[in-house]
Formats: sequence, structure tokens, C-alpha cells
Amino acid sequence: MSLPKTLAEDVARNLVMVANLIDEDPEQAYAYSRIALRLASRVAAVREAAGFAAYATQKYAEALAEFRASRRMTGSVELWPVMADCERGLGRPERAMAMAGEPEVQKLDKAGQVEMRLVAAGARRDMGQIDAAIVTLQGPELASSAVHSWTPRLRYAYADALLEAGREDEAREWFGKALEADKDGSTDASDRLAELDGVEFVDALGEGDHETVEVVEAVDADEPEAADDEDDDLDEDDEDDDEAPKV
Repeated sequence: MSLPKTLAEDVARNLVMVANLIDEDPEQAYAYSRIALRLASRVAAVREAAGFAAYATQKYAEALAEFRASRRMTGSVELWPVMADCERGLGRPERAMAMAGEPEVQKLDKAGQVEMRLVAAGARRDMGQIDAAIVTLQGPELASSAVHSWTPRLRYAYADALLEAGREDEAREWFGKALEADKDGSTDASDRLAELDGVEFVDALGEGDHETVEVVEAVDADEPEAADDEDDDLDEDDEDDDEAPKV
């Protein structure tokens, strides 16, 4: 559907604001999406943007309605995984699982199929089927050494499921693999590894009001003397430095 030039420019400006704000300020992004929706509700891109803005603010029923509208307009299956995840958000994991078995999944590209697998595994976990969730995430994409945009999230989800199942050593291994693939910091795999290794990150204010991060390692309660020795070593290091170390 084409729009008059002035109207098209107004809609485009609002969609740009949605894209720019959706990660940092989803509520504001949602407000802009509603403006775009009032201006051009018959444009598929507007309905899709409104859906993602609603999704980001956990308005899952509204998001699902917008995604369905966009799909009707375009005939595309691209939004199928996020539509299934909206069903999870509405407390209907069984519907998400049903969608994972529909023919639309076979029409998705590789990234979409991996996303659908992540949603299906999440639905299994929602239903308390942790072992089934682990199996759902297994496959050639997980086993591959190649790194794609979805690789960190797939490995992370697998590690998280393993941890829930009590398989801590395997979980640590896969959090490590997720971190190796996560060049953009899209997951908190490094923090999860630190937690498993007993490392705690503490924010503090150092000299000159500069924010510093103190790393505290868990100490065995049965070895107090060792902990005292480490404290003494830290004190000696502090005397040698004019400025508190930044981590």
C-alpha cells in the first residue's frame, strides 16, 4: 500500500524512533509505534513494528494480534517463531509447541528454524519438561563449530537447560562455548560462568568518584588462614599502587 509523501514521511520518522528506542526504552518505542499505527494501520511494516514494540513491553496479546495482521498482509512466515513465543508469554506453551510442528516451520530460513527451536525448548521448560527441552535444542546446528548470528543464543539456551537439569559441568562447558561465539555480548554467558566458579562482581565507588568493579572470589570456609593471606597480599599491592586498580 502506498501513502501520500507527507504521510509516508511522518510514518517513517515514527518507525525510525521505534527502531532506535526499542532496546533502550521500549515503553517510548511503543508510544511511537502507536502513532505510526494510527497513521497507517494498513501498512504491513507498521503492524510488524507495532507488534515488536508491544512484544518488548510484554503486551503479548497485542503483539500477537499485530503479528497476525502483518502475516495476513504479506503471507510471510517470518514472524512465526515470535508469534509462538507470544503464546508462551500468554501462558499457553502447549500452543507454542503445536506451532512448532506446523508446516510453516519448514518454510523458515535456518535462522528462523533455530529461533523456532529455541521457542519450543522454552515451551518445554514452561511445562516442566526439562529433559525434553534439552533434546529439543540438540541437533547439527548446536554441534557445528561454525558461528552464526544465532549460535551464542542457542549454546546459551542449551547451557541454561543443562544447569536446570543439574548437569553443572556440562553447563559450564556450554556457557564457555556460548561466550566464545558471543562477540557482540548478546548474552550474559560470562556472568553465568563467573557465578558457577564462585566469583562475585561488586560495583563500588573509588577515588575521584570513578566507578570501579571489585571482583570477589568465594573462599572456602574451612580455610580462613588462606583467605587472610590473600587479604595481606592485596594490602601490599594497594600500597604499591597510587590508584585503585580498575577491572
